Amino acid sequence: MSYALTAAVVACAVAALATWLLSVVTREYSWVDRLWSLAPPAYLAWFGGQTGFSDPRLVLMTALAFLWGARLTFNFARKGGYARGGEDYRWAELRRRMSPAAFQVFNFFFVAGFQNGVLLLFVLPAHTALAHAGTPLGPLDAVAAGLFVLWLVGETVADEQQWRFQQDKKARRERGEPVREEFVTTGLFRFSRHPNFFCEQALWWAFYLFAVSAGGAWLDVSLLGPVVLTALFQGSTSFTESLSLAKYPEYAAYQRRVSRLWPWPPRRATKPARAPDSARPAA
Repeated sequence: MSYALTAAVVACAVAALATWLLSVVTREYSWVDRLWSLAPPAYLAWFGGQTGFSDPRLVLMTALAFLWGARLTFNFARKGGYARGGEDYRWAELRRRMSPAAFQVFNFFFVAGFQNGVLLLFVLPAHTALAHAGTPLGPLDAVAAGLFVLWLVGETVADEQQWRFQQDKKARRERGEPVREEFVTTGLFRFSRHPNFFCEQALWWAFYLFAVSAGGAWLDVSLLGPVVLTALFQGSTSFTESLSLAKYPEYAAYQRRVSRLWPWPPRRATKPARAPDSARPAA
């Protein structure tokens, strides 16, 4: 293991321990969420700094990571994520379902440990690029950058649509006006129930292409990053949808009509089958 990667792993372990201790002291469990948009750009800056920011590929990767981090930090901040008590509602639900001891084990190994590990894993293409510093930029780097920006724009649009919907719903309730829909189903959400989740995963798959371009191999250890991130999103999306379905029964019809993650034209709503005349009650 190189010095650069060893130092990053040590920093990741320190971050995991710090977020776990903060969660125990404050009884808030979103400290990793607060690091989610900050740690990856820091790791990228660390790897890029090993060359004095002289390697074009690492400079490009670092710039893209900072764009991603700035956007996500802004979106998280405006929702109150950095404010005191700005905890992800899903952690409270898990605490309700689990015993205190079981949740603390889950908190140590998954919330603090595993998630901090994921934050390092999906930026490992930068370590591969560092190991092959000096390799010229090529067409695959252009594809990677273009796809990353495309999915970043898609995620930005999806988050903005969701934000405006929630703000409008909140304002209507404060004015005592009826709320027509409890969850957003328009814009990008007409084609995917979680377009922001889809774009988040897609852009890190695009980021992996930088490792392929630098090292010349499609099977690289940094492939673990997007694979593990995708698996994490599968579990968290299922849990999120179970909460939405329990809160809004009409969400089931939305699930039948709209693709879970991949953007796809919505299916037509099915109408209840008409009962045969013999089964209909007499007039």
